[in-house]
Amino acid sequence: MFNRILIANRGEIAVRIIRACMEMNIEAVAIYSTADKDSLHVKLATKSVCIGPARAADSYLNMDAIITAAKVTGCDAIHPGFGFLSENSDFVRKCEVEGITFIGPTADAMDALGNKATARKIMMKAGVPVVPGSDGPVEDYKKLEKIAKKIGYPVLIKASAGGGGRGMRRVYQPEDLKKLYEEAKAETRACFNDDEMYVEKLILNPRHIEFQVLADEHGNVIHLGERDCSIQRKNQKLIEESPCMFIDDDLRKSMGKAAVLAAKAAGYTNAGTVEFVLDERNHYYFIEMNTRIQVEHGVTEAVTGIDLIKQQIRIAFGEPLKIRQRDVKLKGHAIECRINAEDPAKGFMANTGKISFLNVPGGPGVRVDTLLYTGYETSPFYDSMMAKIIVHAETRLEAIRRMRRALLELVTDGIITNGDFDYLLLHHPDFIKGNYNVGFIEEHVEEILNWDKAAEEADA
Repeated sequence: MFNRILIANRGEIAVRIIRACMEMNIEAVAIYSTADKDSLHVKLATKSVCIGPARAADSYLNMDAIITAAKVTGCDAIHPGFGFLSENSDFVRKCEVEGITFIGPTADAMDALGNKATARKIMMKAGVPVVPGSDGPVEDYKKLEKIAKKIGYPVLIKASAGGGGRGMRRVYQPEDLKKLYEEAKAETRACFNDDEMYVEKLILNPRHIEFQVLADEHGNVIHLGERDCSIQRKNQKLIEESPCMFIDDDLRKSMGKAAVLAAKAAGYTNAGTVEFVLDERNHYYFIEMNTRIQVEHGVTEAVTGIDLIKQQIRIAFGEPLKIRQRDVKLKGHAIECRINAEDPAKGFMANTGKISFLNVPGGPGVRVDTLLYTGYETSPFYDSMMAKIIVHAETRLEAIRRMRRALLELVTDGIITNGDFDYLLLHHPDFIKGNYNVGFIEEHVEEILNWDKAAEEADA
C-alpha cells in the first residue's frame, strides 16, 4: 500500500481524505496557500507544505509546485479531491512522468469524458441513451441553427469543456439562438480557454439522477446505486438524496447497467459518476461523466456502507475490487445538505467572516464534513461551501426529520449560511412528497424566502 499521499486540495474534502488515510495507516501530506495557513486540513495532516499565495492559479492550480511538494515530502501518490486539478489530464500526465500515482482515472479516459461532445459520441457508439442533439462539436452558427431546427425547440447550448453550469444556455425560440450562442461561447472561452460548443434537446424539468461507479484496473466495474441531485440553484446542487423515491428496482437495474456500460466504453478506472436526466415518462439519457469523487459521495457511503475514498486509494494501488455487484445493497435513506457561506435573502450572495462560535450537529445517523472550527476565518478566494451535513435513517421521512433537527443544531456565529433556507425547503409539501425536479428552487425560491420573512415578522 502507499506510504504517503499528498492531497492536492483544501477544505472539507482534504479533511475527508486525511481521515481515510489515517484509518489506512497512510501518512497524509497537505498543501496550502498563504490564505489557508490556519485551515483545518493543515492542522490534521501528518505534514504540510505552503505552495503559493492565495490566488488559486498561483497555488492549488500550480501543477509544478504541487508535484515538487510531493517529491520533496516523499509522496508516492496524489489524491486530487474534487475541483481544482481533479479533472486535468495534463496534471495526470505530469504525475506519470514523475513516477507519482494519480488517484483517479487515466489521462486518456479523462480527456475522452472531459470533452462532453466526445463523450456523447462514445456513449452513442456503446448504445447508452443520450439526449437527441449534435453528434459532436458544432463548428459554426449555421450548423447549430440547422440542428436546432431538426431536433426542435427548446434546445440547450453547452460547452464541450464546460462544468458547473458555465457555458450553458437554454434557448426557447429561434430568434434568441444567435445571441445566446455567442454569449455561451464567450463565457466558456473566458472560463475554460476553449469555446467548442454542442447542442442538445432541452428536456424540460427533468430529474437529475447520477450513478456512482467503481472500476478497477482488472476489468471489474460495478455501480453503487443512484443519487437524486435535482434540488439545484443555477445548475449547482444544493440537496442530494439516495435512493430516488421514483426509481423502482427495474429502472435502477437498467440505469445501473447503462452506467457500467458507459464506464467500460471509456476504459474508465477508479471512482466516477455517470449523470443522467430522467424525464416525466421515466426515460433516461446520459449527459456526462464526472471523472473524480463527487461532493455528494457521502450519500452513497451512507446507504451502501462502502468508503469511496478508501476504494479509490486501493484501486489506484492496483488492487482488484473485492465488492461484486451482488454485494451492493441500498439500506435506508440518506440526504445531504450543502452548507454554503451565502445569504439567501440577498440573492445568495457569498460572505466571509470569523467563526466566533461553532456548533456542529451530532447524534444518531448524522455526519458532518466541514472545514470550520471556532476561530476560523473564511476566505474570499475559494468556493463558498463550508460544510456538508449527511443524515441516514430507515425511511425517507425519518431522514427528512433528522436533517431538520441537524440544521437546527448548526450554529455558525460570524458567517451567514444557507442553513435556514435548507431547513425551510425541507418543510415544503412538494419536497416532502418528492414532487420536485431541477426547476424546483427556481419556481419556489420566493415562496421559501417569504416563509422565513413571515417567521421573522411573527417573532418581532
